[in-house]
This record gives sequence, C-alpha cells and structure tokens, in this order.
Amino acid sequence: MGLLDILIVALGVLLLFVISYVFAREERDTNDFFLGRRRVPAIVACLSFVAGEISALTIVGFPATAYSENWEYVQFFIGSAAARIFVAFVFIPVFYQHNCTSIYEFLRHRFGPETQYAGSIFFFITRLIGSGVRLYAACLGVALILGWTLGQTMLLFTVVSIAFIAFGGIKAVVWAGAYQALVILAAGVALVVYLATRIDGGLGAAWQIADHAGRLSMFRFDLKLNDPTTFWAGGINAFVLGMASFGTDQENVQRLLTVQTRRLSQRTLVSTIVTVIPITCLYLAIGTLLYVFYQQHPQVPKPSEAKEVLSYFVAHSLPVGLKGLLLGAIILASIDSPLSSLCSSFITDLYRPLIKRDASERHYLWVSRCGIVGFGLVLALIAWACGPVKNILWFAYQVFSLTGGAVLGVFLLGLLTRRRANRGNVVAMIASTMLTTALMILSKHGDIQLAWSWLIVVGTATTMGIGYVLGSPSGRSNLKDAVIQAS
Repeated sequence: MGLLDILIVALGVLLLFVISYVFAREERDTNDFFLGRRRVPAIVACLSFVAGEISALTIVGFPATAYSENWEYVQFFIGSAAARIFVAFVFIPVFYQHNCTSIYEFLRHRFGPETQYAGSIFFFITRLIGSGVRLYAACLGVALILGWTLGQTMLLFTVVSIAFIAFGGIKAVVWAGAYQALVILAAGVALVVYLATRIDGGLGAAWQIADHAGRLSMFRFDLKLNDPTTFWAGGINAFVLGMASFGTDQENVQRLLTVQTRRLSQRTLVSTIVTVIPITCLYLAIGTLLYVFYQQHPQVPKPSEAKEVLSYFVAHSLPVGLKGLLLGAIILASIDSPLSSLCSSFITDLYRPLIKRDASERHYLWVSRCGIVGFGLVLALIAWACGPVKNILWFAYQVFSLTGGAVLGVFLLGLLTRRRANRGNVVAMIASTMLTTALMILSKHGDIQLAWSWLIVVGTATTMGIGYVLGSPSGRSNLKDAVIQAS
C-alpha cells in the first residue's frame, strides 16, 4: 500500500461520514430514521438499490465465478428482470397502500400479528446469515490486500458500519449507496482497462482465449430442470428468488419506500434492470480477464483458491493508486450493511408492538441506534464462521433459499388468494423451512438429486399450500387493488 492508496481509501470512507453527518442533523423520529420521510430522489434510490444488490459479494464473488467457471450466471438476469417487474406492479402498491415502514406490517393487515412476527423473525435469520456471508467476502478481500488477519478486518468493518448507520439512518444509507455504486462502477472500468493493457493482444485476444476455453458460455438450453446452470431451470429459479429478494426482503424494499410516491417507487425498481446488469457483467468480465492474464503469465504466482483471485491480484499486481481505488470500492460496498433494515423491522414489527407500545419517538430512535450496535456484533460473529465456505456467491443464494421461500409463500398467499390463515401461516413457514433444510442436507449427501436452486421454489409452494389448507375462505385478495393502483 502506497501513500496514494491510503489517501484514496481514507478519503472514500471520510466522505461516507460526511454524508452521515449531513443527514443525521435531520433525524427527529423513526420516520426520518427508517423512511427519510419519503423524500429521497428516485435516481438516488435506484443507485442505492443497485449498490445494495451488488455489495462486496459481487465485487469479490463474480470475478471468482467467471475465473473458475463461466458466464452462465447471466441466465439469471432474465428471471430476475421479470421478478422486478412483477414486484413493482403487485407488491409495491400494497406497501404504499398500507403506509408500511416495515413490509411485514402488510402481513399484519392481511392476516394478523402472528404472521407479521413470524415474517420479521424469518427475515432476521435470512438476512443475518446472508449478510454475514457478504461481510466475510469483503473481509477476505481486504485482509488479503492489506496483509491483515481476518479478525482485524472484521473489527474495522464492524466499527465503521455501526458508527456510520447508527448516526445517519436510512437517508445516509441511501445517499451513500448512490455514491458507492458510482465508485464500484469506476473501479471496475479502471481494472478492465488495466487488465487489457497487461494481456498480450488486448481485449480481442483475451476473448478468443476465454472462448476457446469455454469461459464465455452464457446460455444452456438443455431440458435438464435439475441443473441450475441451464436457461430454463435458472430462469424459473431466478424469478422466484427475485420475488423473494426484491419483494419480501426489508433490506432491499426499504430503499424503494424512501421515495415520495408509489409510481416513483415502481419506476425506481424497474430502472434497476438497466443499471445493475452492466455492473454485474463488468465484474464477470474482470474474472474472465484474470483467467486469461494468469494463462498468459504462468510465472506469476496464482491464488490458492478461486474465491481469492481478485483480492490476490489487487494485492500483488496492481500499481499504486489503482490498488487504493479497488480496495476503496470493496470497503465502501461492505459498509452499506443491512443494519438499518434489520433495526427497522425489529422496532416496527417486534419492539413497538410487543415490548414497549406507547413510548416516545425519542425513545424508539435511541433503541434503534442501540439495536444497530447489537446487530452489527451478530453479523461479525456470523462472518467469522464462514471461513470454510468455498464458493461464496452460490453459498449466499443457498442460504437465502432456505427461509426465503417461506416468507415469499406467505406474501403471495396474501396477495393472490382470499384465504386468511394467521397462526396457520406460522406453521406453514416453519414446516417449509424444515422441509427445504432437510432436502438440502439430503442433496449434499447425495441421497437425492435436487439442485439447490429449486429449494426456494419448493419452500414457496409448500408455504402457500399449507397456509391455504389451514386458512379459511374469509378475507380478501390484495391483487385486484394492486393492479388497479398500478394502472
């Protein structure tokens, strides 16, 4: 690390705290802290959503996937894009209709408090584990670049994230996310340009070498529904996974709820289709170029594991200045953690209705900031336990699939049917998670042949089926209202 690298990283992190300070002056209550009074510009919310979706897991994980495998991850974009459109016109109108701070408030309106509590608790489990994997990815990269231990890096991220988010609230998170997205894009472009100059023959030769090695494979139209890398299975799985991620995950949806109107929120989500794809392809391209670079330069030491390839290259092969830019991008992508969404769900769904109902807004704001400290420490512990993980990208999706289907199933039951099953929904969600966990274990041991990508589909269908059977025909579907509002 040269002096210029240190200055670039320090300036990047300092700007985050400037953003936090500017918006913290306006924090008066939980409406400010969790929703920003719905005054965030749509373009800022869009870039922030992209930054939250990309994260350090993309910066570190996507190059590792393209380096060791190919571009078949691109197939997921089609199902993911369809899911964003579906969520924008079915989920988002209902959240605005009920003026939700936490999206699990919808479950209370539709079914009852028990379903709301269960949805929020399942979100805690899913998001804590998934974000722990993302934090591990970032710490792994930074530790390799700086030569620090994993523990030292985790301590740095935990302290900075807690201080930044506890002070600034959701407006700081959203505005900082827009800034992070631009830095991530700039760092990726700079690295591609540098790699092109280090490869004999430039980008044209690199693509020929990668294509000959099968590293540019994107689409597989085989009718193998049990293979998640095929177009048909990947597309279906990505659609269901996208509905769960973009429609039932408080971390993502919270950013969409900070804009003023439902229409702006819908446009924000749909516009992420054309903003996230270029960044993702950019980092997949980096992985391909790294593969070609090491093929052309066998004398250059390689990383021992594919998951370390980007960080190893940054640490050992990048010049001063560019090294600081990439390190800064990884750090910035990690500081935007899910602490705000975890805390907003905890306060809105559990603390306010169950622990202290009629306290002052000042009290809830204080508890919110304390909760961010607690969740930050739990995230650090989960990240520490992720050391044995090999492919961090696919592992994160597998973890999300276990409980994501249960939450998505109960949301779809409320949106698409007229059944009302409050406590029955809790039974359905628990049974669904137990089933998907058992299926994943059996699949890992080779007792059954089931691709992990179908777990969330099975979980969603199981939750809806059990909830429907245990429910009564009273109640009403919100789909008609959603469609009317969307039009």
